Formats: sequence, C-alpha cells, structure tokens
Amino acid sequence: MFNILKEKIKSFIGRVGEAEESKELKPELSAATKIRSAVTGKVKLTQADLESLLYELHLDLLQSDVAMQTADDIVAEIKKSLVGSEVEKDKVQEFVKGMIHKALEDTVAPGEGLDIVERIRNSQKPFKIVFLGVNGTGKTTTMAKVARYLMDNNITVVLAAGDTFRAGAIEQLQKHAGNVGLKVITHQKSADSAAVIYDAVEHAKAKNIDVVLADTAGRMQTNVNLMDELKKIVRVNKPDLRVFVGDALTGNDAVEQARKFNQEVGIDAVILTKIDADAKGGSALSIAHEIKKPIIFVGVGQGYADLKPFDKKWFVDSII
Repeated sequence: MFNILKEKIKSFIGRVGEAEESKELKPELSAATKIRSAVTGKVKLTQADLESLLYELHLDLLQSDVAMQTADDIVAEIKKSLVGSEVEKDKVQEFVKGMIHKALEDTVAPGEGLDIVERIRNSQKPFKIVFLGVNGTGKTTTMAKVARYLMDNNITVVLAAGDTFRAGAIEQLQKHAGNVGLKVITHQKSADSAAVIYDAVEHAKAKNIDVVLADTAGRMQTNVNLMDELKKIVRVNKPDLRVFVGDALTGNDAVEQARKFNQEVGIDAVILTKIDADAKGGSALSIAHEIKKPIIFVGVGQGYADLKPFDKKWFVDSII
C-alpha cells in the first residue's frame, strides 16, 4: 500500500541527508557561519542547498498520482519549513522527515475531521446521506459497508435505490441489503430518483429509523443529465451529507471526478475505496487538498466490515 509514494519520500529524505554529509549543503556559507556550525555541530539549510532536491521531490510526487497543484503546495510548505532551519548535523534526516510528515498531514486533513456517528446522534432524524460518484468505484458496496458500520454503532438504517438508470443497480443494492439485513425502498427502473429517495425518507420517519442511505446514478461526471438529476435530488431531499465515493486506483481521474461533483452538486465528505491496493498513494492527498473536504472512511478489503474510519496519522505514517 502506497509503496511508490513511500519510496519517493524516503528517497528525498535520504538525498537531503547525503548532501549534508558530503558538505554539499554548505558551499556558500560565510566564514562566521562555518565557525558557528563547527562549534555547535549544526548545519543551516539554505534555498540553494535544497532547490534541486525539492524539484526532484516535485517530480516524484507527480509520478505518485499527486495532482499538480497539490504537489506544488506540498513542496512549497516543505520548502518554507526547511529553508533557514539550523539542524544538528546528525539529525538532518529526522528533521526533514518531521517536516514532511507535518506537510502531508496538513494536506490530507485540511479541515476539521468528521465523526459520522457523533454527527448522526446529534442531528434531527432521519439523517439523510446521499452517495455520489461514477460507476465502478464501489459506491453501492460502500453504502452497504457504511450501513454495517452504523448498525454496529446501534444506528438504524434504511437504503434508497436512487440509481434507477443503470441496469441491475436496484438488484445489486437489494442483494447487499439482504446480506446485511436491511430494507431497501425501490421504484421501477427509470423512475424519478428524487422521488425514490423522498419515499425512503418518509418511510424512515414513519418507522423511526435513524438514517437514510441513498444510492444515485453513476454516469460520467461530464454527463449533464446526471448532474441535473443529482441537483434535483439535493433540492428535493436536502441531504445532511453528500458523500463522494472515489476509487483510489484511478489516480488523477478520481481527483477530477471529485472536483466536478463538488462544483456541480457539492461534496461534504469523501470515502476512498480500494486504498489497500493503491501502490501510488497520491489520490487521497490530492482529493483532500483539491476540494478541502474530509475523508471519513477508506475501503481496505472486500468484506462488509472492511471499512476503516480515516485517520490522518495512520495514513501519513503508512507513507513515511
């Protein structure tokens, strides 16, 4: 998991340390600074020292599926933290690692985290969650995983089969619902998605159910009809949470999808699927940075229990 990004970061930290050891970090230091460095055992990191290394890091991030703007901002933050710092000679790599750790944490968690269980418990019922994303990202399966997670926290759930466009979508959701022991509110194929979800909300009110999880169609994000349909769903049902489900393996495609859905419909939170199989690791950094919304869960396997609440420290520790 994240093997490529991990190797790129590790390589950068090593290159900084090697440059210091070979005295490449101090060619332009004044005599006074050299004397102080010799006495204190410290080295001062200058822009000239780091310029080529930061350029290489920028390329490394792009090769690891980090979006251009995200890579720009990460490198700028690391540069700001490192340039001008005086560091113990034998602790340069440790210092650089710490600064990268902080920069990545700030990137992947740009705002306050979101505890979905606490949010639901403190909100008016039924709490309405709409799932957004293109076909193939694991959106319907993720709905079932979230349902299982909520049920494990003593929260009652009903599902709404709001994807009435794709053949087999209703049957797929019904199968997942049967596996986790839930009811699905459905209409016939090609029915009005907003109406399906509305009926699910009314059912939840009548049965005192805590949460409605609503599936939606997943045609490509450039499809105008899809976006109009999603806007109608939001307008009619006023969801409490609009969750984008992205496939970590699709790299910058997932970033572009998230950006488009956020522009057109609005995203409140993100779930990344297949993160256990993501060798590059750049998608999570990029999506969080690009749309400035919290990642609440990551999919780490095929089972219904294989949904992990997102923890920025765990994520960054996995990379560094």
